Amino acid sequence: MTLALLFNMRRISLMVAPRGLARFNRKVTNRVLGKLAPIAPGFGMLVHTGRKSGRTFRTPINIFRDGEGYVIALTYGPESDWVRNVLTAGGCDVIMRGRTVHMTEPALVHDPSRSRMPAITRPLMGALGVADFLVLRG
Repeated sequence: MTLALLFNMRRISLMVAPRGLARFNRKVTNRVLGKLAPIAPGFGMLVHTGRKSGRTFRTPINIFRDGEGYVIALTYGPESDWVRNVLTAGGCDVIMRGRTVHMTEPALVHDPSRSRMPAITRPLMGALGVADFLVLRG
Protein backbone atom coordinates (compact mmCIF):
# COMPACT_ATOMS: atom_id res chain seq x y z
CA MET A 1 0.00 0.00 0.00
CA THR A 2 1.36 3.41 -0.89
CA LEU A 3 1.66 6.27 1.57
CA ALA A 4 -0.91 8.28 -0.40
CA LEU A 5 -3.43 5.43 -0.19
CA LEU A 6 -2.87 5.07 3.57
CA PHE A 7 -3.37 8.82 4.00
CA ASN A 8 -6.61 8.70 2.00
CA MET A 9 -7.86 5.71 4.01
CA ARG A 10 -7.17 7.59 7.24
CA ARG A 11 -9.11 10.64 5.97
CA ILE A 12 -12.04 8.46 4.94
CA SER A 13 -12.20 6.87 8.39
CA LEU A 14 -12.30 10.31 10.04
CA MET A 15 -15.48 11.36 8.28
CA VAL A 16 -18.68 9.42 8.37
CA ALA A 17 -20.65 11.19 5.64
CA PRO A 18 -18.91 12.09 2.36
CA ARG A 19 -17.52 15.62 2.04
CA GLY A 20 -19.62 16.12 -1.10
CA LEU A 21 -22.73 15.68 1.01
CA ALA A 22 -21.32 18.16 3.53
CA ARG A 23 -20.85 20.73 0.75
CA PHE A 24 -24.39 20.13 -0.51
CA ASN A 25 -25.80 20.47 3.00
CA ARG A 26 -23.85 23.69 3.57
CA LYS A 27 -25.24 25.23 0.38
CA VAL A 28 -28.79 23.82 0.34
CA THR A 29 -30.00 21.92 3.41
CA ASN A 30 -28.52 24.29 6.00
CA ARG A 31 -30.37 27.22 4.43
CA VAL A 32 -33.66 25.43 5.02
CA LEU A 33 -32.71 24.10 8.46
CA GLY A 34 -31.31 27.49 9.40
CA LYS A 35 -34.85 28.75 9.89
CA LEU A 36 -36.02 25.72 11.90
CA ALA A 37 -32.94 24.69 13.90
CA PRO A 38 -33.12 27.44 16.54
CA ILE A 39 -36.69 26.51 17.49
CA ALA A 40 -37.17 22.79 16.69
CA PRO A 41 -36.72 20.14 19.42
CA GLY A 42 -33.44 18.20 19.05
CA PHE A 43 -31.93 20.93 16.90
CA GLY A 44 -29.91 24.04 17.54
CA MET A 45 -27.98 26.73 15.72
CA LEU A 46 -24.32 26.62 16.69
CA VAL A 47 -22.66 30.06 16.56
CA HIS A 48 -18.87 29.86 16.32
CA THR A 49 -15.89 31.96 15.27
CA GLY A 50 -13.61 30.92 12.42
CA ARG A 51 -10.14 30.16 13.74
CA LYS A 52 -8.50 31.56 10.58
CA SER A 53 -10.93 34.19 9.33
CA GLY A 54 -12.30 35.46 12.65
CA ARG A 55 -15.75 35.50 11.02
CA THR A 56 -18.89 34.40 12.84
CA PHE A 57 -20.53 31.29 11.42
CA ARG A 58 -23.89 29.63 12.11
CA THR A 59 -24.20 25.89 11.72
CA PRO A 60 -27.46 23.95 12.23
CA ILE A 61 -26.88 20.89 14.43
CA ASN A 62 -28.66 18.08 16.22
CA ILE A 63 -28.01 18.61 19.91
CA PHE A 64 -29.18 16.66 22.94
CA ARG A 65 -29.04 17.11 26.70
CA ASP A 66 -26.44 14.92 28.41
CA GLY A 67 -26.43 15.22 32.18
CA GLU A 68 -25.04 18.67 32.99
CA GLY A 69 -24.12 19.36 29.39
CA TYR A 70 -24.97 18.67 25.78
CA VAL A 71 -23.84 16.22 23.12
CA ILE A 72 -23.62 16.68 19.35
CA ALA A 73 -23.20 13.72 16.98
CA LEU A 74 -20.35 14.38 14.54
CA THR A 75 -21.94 13.01 11.38
CA TYR A 76 -19.08 14.42 9.27
CA GLY A 77 -16.39 13.42 11.76
CA PRO A 78 -14.20 15.37 14.18
CA GLU A 79 -12.23 17.07 11.38
CA SER A 80 -15.13 19.34 10.34
CA ASP A 81 -14.22 23.03 10.36
CA TRP A 82 -16.92 23.97 12.83
CA VAL A 83 -15.71 21.30 15.30
CA ARG A 84 -12.12 22.57 15.06
CA ASN A 85 -13.37 26.16 15.47
CA VAL A 86 -15.25 25.29 18.68
CA LEU A 87 -12.31 23.32 20.09
CA THR A 88 -9.85 26.11 19.30
CA ALA A 89 -12.09 28.81 20.79
CA GLY A 90 -12.87 26.71 23.87
CA GLY A 91 -16.60 27.14 23.39
CA CYS A 92 -19.46 28.55 21.35
CA ASP A 93 -23.04 29.72 21.61
CA VAL A 94 -26.02 27.54 20.72
CA ILE A 95 -29.50 28.84 20.03
CA MET A 96 -32.04 26.22 21.12
CA ARG A 97 -35.80 26.73 21.20
CA GLY A 98 -35.27 30.48 20.81
CA ARG A 99 -32.83 30.72 23.74
CA THR A 100 -29.07 31.32 23.49
CA VAL A 101 -26.83 29.19 25.71
CA HIS A 102 -23.08 29.77 26.00
CA MET A 103 -21.26 26.43 25.79
CA THR A 104 -17.82 25.76 27.26
CA GLU A 105 -15.34 22.93 27.82
CA PRO A 106 -15.69 21.28 24.40
CA ALA A 107 -14.38 17.72 24.33
CA LEU A 108 -14.26 15.07 21.65
CA VAL A 109 -15.60 11.71 22.77
CA HIS A 110 -15.34 8.43 20.86
CA ASP A 111 -18.31 6.27 21.90
CA PRO A 112 -19.19 3.35 19.58
CA SER A 113 -22.11 2.46 21.89
CA ARG A 114 -23.57 5.95 21.37
CA SER A 115 -24.59 5.90 25.04
CA ARG A 116 -24.70 9.71 25.28
CA MET A 117 -27.38 9.94 22.60
CA PRO A 118 -31.10 9.51 23.33
CA ALA A 119 -32.12 5.87 22.86
CA ILE A 120 -34.42 6.76 19.98
CA THR A 121 -31.55 8.26 17.93
CA ARG A 122 -28.96 5.50 18.55
CA PRO A 123 -30.10 3.19 15.72
CA LEU A 124 -29.92 6.02 13.17
CA MET A 125 -26.47 7.10 14.41
CA GLY A 126 -25.39 3.45 14.26
CA ALA A 127 -26.65 3.11 10.69
CA LEU A 128 -24.69 6.23 9.76
CA GLY A 129 -21.59 4.86 11.50
CA VAL A 130 -21.37 7.79 13.92
CA ALA A 131 -19.16 7.05 16.92
CA ASP A 132 -17.62 10.49 17.55
CA PHE A 133 -19.32 13.24 19.53
CA LEU A 134 -18.66 16.74 20.75
CA VAL A 135 -19.60 17.20 24.40
CA LEU A 136 -20.17 20.71 25.75
CA ARG A 137 -21.09 22.24 29.10
CA GLY A 138 -23.85 24.79 29.06
